[in-house]
Amino acid sequence: MGRIDQETVNKILDAADIVEVVSDFVKLKRRGVNYIGLCPFHNERTPSFSVSKSKGLCKCFSCGKGGSAVGFLMELEQLSYVEALKYLAKKYNIEVKEHEMTDAERAAATERESLFAVNTFALEEFEHNLLDEPDGRDIGLAYFRERGISDAAIKRFRLGYSLDKRDALLNAAKAKGYDEKYLVTSGLCIKNDSGQIYDRFKGRVMYPVFSVSGKVVAFGGRTLRSDKNVAKYVNSPESLIYVKSNELYGLYQAKQAIVRKNKCILVEGYMDVISMSQSGIENVVASSGTSLTEGQIRLLHRFSENVTVIYDSDPAGIKASLRGIDMLLSEGLKVKVLLLPDGDDPDSFAQSHTLEEIEAYIAENETDFIRFKTRILLEGAENDPIQRASVITDIVKSISFIPDQISRLVYIGECSRILQIDEKVLKLEVEKRISQRLEAEFKSPNTREQKIDDIISTEIPVSNADARDKRAAVSGKALQLLVNCERNLLRYVLKFGMVDFCDILNEDGQPVPMKLIDYVNEELEADNIEFISSDVKATFEAAKVQAGQYWSEDEVSYKDELKERRDSLWRDGQNEIQNTAVDLADIKRRETALQEECDRMYAFECERFTTDYLESRLASSADDNVRRLTTDLVSEKYQLSKVYSKYSKVETERDRLIELVPKAIATLKEAHITRLLAEERERLVNLDKSAPGYAEAAAECLHQIDAYSRLRMELARNLGVRVIVPRR
Repeated sequence: MGRIDQETVNKILDAADIVEVVSDFVKLKRRGVNYIGLCPFHNERTPSFSVSKSKGLCKCFSCGKGGSAVGFLMELEQLSYVEALKYLAKKYNIEVKEHEMTDAERAAATERESLFAVNTFALEEFEHNLLDEPDGRDIGLAYFRERGISDAAIKRFRLGYSLDKRDALLNAAKAKGYDEKYLVTSGLCIKNDSGQIYDRFKGRVMYPVFSVSGKVVAFGGRTLRSDKNVAKYVNSPESLIYVKSNELYGLYQAKQAIVRKNKCILVEGYMDVISMSQSGIENVVASSGTSLTEGQIRLLHRFSENVTVIYDSDPAGIKASLRGIDMLLSEGLKVKVLLLPDGDDPDSFAQSHTLEEIEAYIAENETDFIRFKTRILLEGAENDPIQRASVITDIVKSISFIPDQISRLVYIGECSRILQIDEKVLKLEVEKRISQRLEAEFKSPNTREQKIDDIISTEIPVSNADARDKRAAVSGKALQLLVNCERNLLRYVLKFGMVDFCDILNEDGQPVPMKLIDYVNEELEADNIEFISSDVKATFEAAKVQAGQYWSEDEVSYKDELKERRDSLWRDGQNEIQNTAVDLADIKRRETALQEECDRMYAFECERFTTDYLESRLASSADDNVRRLTTDLVSEKYQLSKVYSKYSKVETERDRLIELVPKAIATLKEAHITRLLAEERERLVNLDKSAPGYAEAAAECLHQIDAYSRLRMELARNLGVRVIVPRR
């Protein structure tokens, strides 16, 4: 394993389209210049997850998570920095150049990487067994073909076979250098009480389970023996990379079809998914034989709000699964239910019907959950008042889970019509259920603690130990003010740091441009001001490194690329002019317009690259704190409407930098003086009046307090008055 060189990192970051990357995990809708969707990091019903294509950033304005394409993948898929870069490199077909890692770096390789590595090895080994080993072809492949599974479906779902030997996989993995520790931790092998290790899945056909991003996280194995003492299915245990309640079988293969059709079909088992997908119904996933969980539902909700749950004709199984409908409703999903003909399950139904027949059956027979649940629960209870009342209560409970008020009212009306119950009575009962549930949640200790955590988390974080130590001497209010000012100034640096801010005179007395980040740095150094927040300090230092070491080379490289684009635009335009111009005057006029367009494009893209440079690079930093703080500071929740910006000349922050940045620096200096004042006052209060030299110490404190007070007044008086000569 190696380290990716900076040139390759830059190629990956420049190629990554944040909208394309996020769309692999979240269904996005365009809103103005940005895109929105349901946040994949927390449970929500109203979209608050915003994606900015121009900035290359995403952010949830509810939970605060997000970042660049790299940060998003690291947060969502729990990837390392290098893993996220490799994911993007693979997506955009970029060759990854690596340097050999040091022993220390190699020793720091995470357990997650090792678990993914052994799972990937096992996946390839099982595929090899199925297709290339005699036992695999004669047993495993024969089974799949007997079940009607095509070679294309075998390849699509990467099905395999585990040889019927006690330690075939174990020995193959050890021969390749894999640590048996991770074979056991991943669940591929089992270690018994006597310390012996053997294969978990021996003699089984294998169904790999993939994460949304396509990483194999687990396996399901089905025995082909008729021995009733042998479990029919064996599944991977949960591990660091696999939480069963958060995975849906087939979602990796189905996600694009789900988004395209804006609908997900939910079935139960592996073969149900494979057969339905093979028949052409590709937007299908399975809960893998377990009861539906909140994690699975939230995962599904990222891609569509419409779900059709398919049941076979087993009444007992249906009644046991009805709880899943309530959970789907409570997450804000629009639920329909489909009952298959007697004797059929999704696998057999898909195998015996054409795509057109399946689509027609779904369209004609899927029904809303009220009709379905009423029919199932009332069957045989039409003349039993007690059971009928129980059914009504159960359906009212389901309606109460629907978060949208309008949808609830529609279903209440439908329930009233079907069950012939007064609509007002049903409405009161639904509201009663909602109130009872909310009251129970409020009384829950976990809920109360979460509310307290939410309140605390809204405070601006001061994460370094130095700042915490100073809380003993500095009032919280002064410290909060100071950190606010630091973050505000850093935001200008991140958003506009490489902009030519003003002119300074060189040794020859000639004006030369000064970057905004250099101006800020000089101003802070002139007064020996250091950032008190370690995150702000680290991010500012990272910005200086990026500006000092990489900017010049990156700018030259980008402008060379941009010149090629401009020349290409010019050549294409000239060819069109030569082929369509009517006379010389037309050629001259259109060539002038083309030249202006090429120059305008070049100037605009240069300005955009300059403005976005620091924020785009630091939002993809390998440092977690730098990456998160950058994303937090440069993300903007609100955009001007098209109507407002179309008819008005809006003065932006970029236009007012010459006014805003000096003011931000002066405000930061004032906040530092306020902090020093608070410290001196604290020291004065804590002086021991009985100690020798008390009078001199108190006089010194008062002198310092007076000096700081006068300095603060001077700063306040001049705040906003200072004039900086802008670039002309």
